Amino acid sequence: MTEMETFIIDKIEEIAFSRVQPADSLWQEKVLDSITIVELVVELENEFNVSIPFNEIVEDNFETVERIVRYINTLK
Repeated sequence: MTEMETFIIDKIEEIAFSRVQPADSLWQEKVLDSITIVELVVELENEFNVSIPFNEIVEDNFETVERIVRYINTLK
């Protein structure tokens, strides 16, 4: 597991009070909701020094930890 994956998993578990794995469905399993996703985005922006446009906070980019990592890497 990469450092980025570990950071994201730790933050999701802290925010959503739910254990997750890199391939777990975060939206379908209702781990993330409209409030927790905003908290997660703020954490990601601060940690990885990126700006995530509101219109890109969509299921395609945030469905799994793996997808979040891929998405963050496109912003760097």
